[in-house]
Parts: sequence; structure tokens; C-alpha cells
Amino acid sequence: MSSTFLGMPATPPRSPYGTGNLRGDRKFPAAAHDDLGNEQLRRNLGKATHTIRAKRLNVTGELPDWEELRDAGSAIKTDTMNRLPELLEELERKVTERGGTVHWARDGGEANEIVARLIKETGSKEVIKVKSMATQEIGLNEHLESLGITPYETDLAELIVQLAHDKPSHILVPAIHRNRDEIREIFLKEIPGVDPSLDNVPAHLAAAARAYLREKFMTTKVAVSGANFGIAETGTLSVVESEGNGRMCLTLPDTLITVMGIEKVLPRYQDLEVFLQLLPRSSTGERMNPYTSMWTGVTPGDGPQAFHLVLLDNGRTAALADKIGREALNCIRCSACLNVCPVYERAGGHAYGSTYPGPIGAVLTPQLAGMHAAKDDPNSSLPYASSLCGACFDACPVKIDIPSLLVELRHQHTEQSGTTAEKLAMKAAAGVMKSPKLFTAAQKASGLGRVLAGRDGKISHLPPPFNGWSDSRDTPAPPKETFRSWLASAEGTATMRAAADTYAQNQPQEEEK
Repeated sequence: MSSTFLGMPATPPRSPYGTGNLRGDRKFPAAAHDDLGNEQLRRNLGKATHTIRAKRLNVTGELPDWEELRDAGSAIKTDTMNRLPELLEELERKVTERGGTVHWARDGGEANEIVARLIKETGSKEVIKVKSMATQEIGLNEHLESLGITPYETDLAELIVQLAHDKPSHILVPAIHRNRDEIREIFLKEIPGVDPSLDNVPAHLAAAARAYLREKFMTTKVAVSGANFGIAETGTLSVVESEGNGRMCLTLPDTLITVMGIEKVLPRYQDLEVFLQLLPRSSTGERMNPYTSMWTGVTPGDGPQAFHLVLLDNGRTAALADKIGREALNCIRCSACLNVCPVYERAGGHAYGSTYPGPIGAVLTPQLAGMHAAKDDPNSSLPYASSLCGACFDACPVKIDIPSLLVELRHQHTEQSGTTAEKLAMKAAAGVMKSPKLFTAAQKASGLGRVLAGRDGKISHLPPPFNGWSDSRDTPAPPKETFRSWLASAEGTATMRAAADTYAQNQPQEEEK
């Protein structure tokens, strides 16, 4: 009698170590320390985030049902994650029925290979791109360049980052860390034939970029896009943007390749009614996006005549398998959490080392790429890159409880870290607290810490392994006398007796029956 071995259940794979842009070179505290010293960066970030934040509050305050919309968005995304496999299969079927081709990519490496092969099959050596977090995540541009294919970013902010040989620092505004003077210098240096008298007026800078890109729009035969939403019910893909460059990329080329994270699928076309209200208000502070493009497969004689959809996992199934962390996959990439985060506003996006910075990046990046893929993994520091103030939760249009997810990731990091100085210290503290005698002795011994205090009565520097605590906060010096010893003294006894007498005198007398 033969038998079939199906294997044991295993944790889904995360994004492979050393690929794409989901891990920095340094831990967050070290990277943030350098950026905190960049005064120009902090001014740029402060001005931009305050402006976007104020616009968002104005337009969300106009809607009497804003909280109900948030509830609806959260419910739809939660339902989507619960039914993700069947919805993806439905999306594949509908896209195929309308003349498109669907490709499945387990990780960024596979996605890069698929896109490169599709471009090569067209014979093109150039490709125009719509702003896409997914392609930035997998490092598509770098991969194409290594094969002799030149990608051109057409979003203004992405173009600035590309020309500066820089990295994005914000989900919505990738060049938020640059001001107009810096952008002018980049254009003068990197755009061929730009007017040497170009000034820093935003309209003039935009015109220079438009003139540079116009030829690319008209002559490039292949475009690569991301997708804000993919509708399982109809096979429709959607991109929302503010400049019109996306519309040009989605309509003019002969071949369109869309790379979409599998979490971007929505069940029904009707669901767009909710998200096309939530997304623009939360991201750009607009009532609606200036350009909302939707396409379904291929239409003969109209638009691209070859459409390919690459469905990207790259750690998303691993996040989905985490019953707590899967909530992060509800993110619609609006960046509202970044704009209200006091940590992001001061440290900037590059300190996170990932395509996804800010509060949601601190949650999503460790889930996609892991926190223990290497010794001293930089991603292990991301869950701690937060004050847990809760502003991100209040701003999130789909009500992702980011602070709770960060706490859970901290717990997971601690559990996976093995024996550490912190664990040993907590174990020792637990042993002391279980014994009244040891606890009393420890209280008395803590008084010796007064010698470490300065004239202000605070301890600013603790010896290892406690120096991590004092690096970011001061500790009050221990009191001269513990509460227990005071309570046992004659003074303590007299004070407590006097307080009891005062309390008794102030109580109303019980009525005689």
C-alpha cells in the first residue's frame, strides 16, 4: 500500500535577505542620530508634514460620516485578508478573461526576473514608470539597469530622487527631504539641455521636468506601474495620482506591466466608493485625486495592447499568517501616519532603511523581511522607533492599531532574541520581588545610587547594561529613605495615625435608628 507524504506545515517565507529595499545598513537609532543633526532636513520635513497635516484635517472635518467611512474601510480590508486566496484567484480569472496575463511572484527576485523578461520580449531598452512602492521595494530599477534597460521615473518627486541618485524618504512624497533650491541644483546638474538660468520657482521646476519627460512619454513603448487597488469582481486595476504622468504611462505605451502587492486586492467594484474618499483626504488632503485611472484587461485599438499583472508576495503571506500582525496588510499607503508621527518628523524616512518608513513601515518592514535574518539585524530596531503616542492610530483611514502592533513586534523580538542582558535583568528582578527579605535589601542597596546623581538630583549616565536606558532619558536619584522604612518609623506611624483620625472626623455621623 503506497502513501503520500504532504509534509509538515511551515511558516511562509519572508522576503529573502539581501534583496530589494526592505532592510537598511544600520539600526534605526544610529541612522536617526545622524539625520537629527541635519537642520535643513528637519526644516524641510517639519514644513511639509505640518502643511499636509493641516490640509488633511480640513477636508476630513467636512464629512459628517468620516468615522463611518473609516469603519467601512477597515471592515472591507479585514474581510479581504480573511478571503485573500479566493479573491486573488478571482482577480486572475477576470484579468485573463479580459485579455491580460497574470504572473505570480513569490519574492522580489522572481518579480524582477518576470518584468525584465517581459520588457526584453518587446525589444525595448527603455521603460517609463508610474510611481510604485512595490517596484521600489523589490529594487526593480537597479535590476533593470544591471541588464542594460533604462527606467525613467515620471512622477515628479520620484524623478527628483532618481536624478539625485537618492532614495525615497516618504510614502507619498518621496522627495519630501528636499527643498526647491536643492531640486534646482539637481535639475541643472542632471537634466540634459536644461535652461542654465532655471530658478527655484516650483512652476518653473515642474515645467523643466515636464519638458524632459514629454519625449519619453511619446517614444517609449513599455510602461511599468504599481496599483492602488485591484478589483477581484471585474479584474479592474486602478492608479490614483495628482500630476497626470500616470495617465500618460497607462495609455500611450504598447505594453503595460503592473506589479501589485497581493494585499491590494478588493472584493467588489463598489468598494472603491469607500477608498476613493478615504485615500485622497488622508494622503494629499484633497477631496478627490486629480487623476483616477482604471483599466480592465486589453481593449482592442485603445491603450496598451499587451497587459501583464505581476502579483507580488515577497513576505506578505508571512505577515498574513501572523494573526495579530496581519492587520498591517490593511494599509492603503496613504502616509497619514507619517505626517503625524513626531519620530518621523524629526528623523526622516532614510533612518528606517526601508521603502516603507514611518509608523506603518516600522510595523510592515519587519513582517515582510523579518527581524532576525542576520546577527544584529537592523530591522530588529524598527518596532522601537516609536513613542507609542497613538497619533498614527487616530490618523489611519482604515483604523490600523499601529501602537499595539509595535508592542506585539517588540514582544516577538524579545522572544526570538534568546538570552539577553535585559532578560537576565528581568529574571533577577522577578526573583528579588518574590522574596520580601531580598526586596527590602534591594531597596536599601538602591540608595547607593545617589552617588551617581548630579546636582539636579538626576542620574544621566548608568553603567552597562543599563546605559541603553540612560542614553535617552534621565533617572531620578533614589530617595534618602524608602517608603517602607519611613512607614515603620515613629514619624511614619504618627503621620498615618493622624491621617486616620482626620478621615474619621470628616465622615458623617450614622443616623440613630
